[in-house]
Amino acid sequence: MSALRKPVSVLVVIYNEHNEFLLLQRADDKHFWQSVTGGVDPGETPITTAYRELKEETGIDAAALGITIHSHNKTNQYTIRPQWRHRYEPGVTINTEHVFSIQVPSGISVVLAEDEHTDFIWLNKTHACERVWSPSNRQEIELIGV
Repeated sequence: MSALRKPVSVLVVIYNEHNEFLLLQRADDKHFWQSVTGGVDPGETPITTAYRELKEETGIDAAALGITIHSHNKTNQYTIRPQWRHRYEPGVTINTEHVFSIQVPSGISVVLAEDEHTDFIWLNKTHACERVWSPSNRQEIELIGV
């Protein structure tokens, strides 16, 4: 059995110069579209996690490309979905999410982590906000470019 997670994660909103947002479809729920997310591993900082998760989930290696992931210096808290609570210590129901964003060139190659996501789509802000499942993810997309 793998170690239980800390209830600390990152959200990385990815967009391009045309204000199109990259959303990923979760493998475990075809109705759940999201930006890149992931748990902060022991010994990692949230920014390190953001770079790692971006590369793992999309194949986009921001460090190698010389593209900076920007911290919003903000956290959101949300209730962990019941089907995911077994990943945490008993009784843990709230996660703290550190918010980041990155602007990538349009046409950048996306290679999904097949065990986590089955599809991806680039959408304008309005359609991305309509499609994304998480209220905190929606809120952060809405704030980009404001």
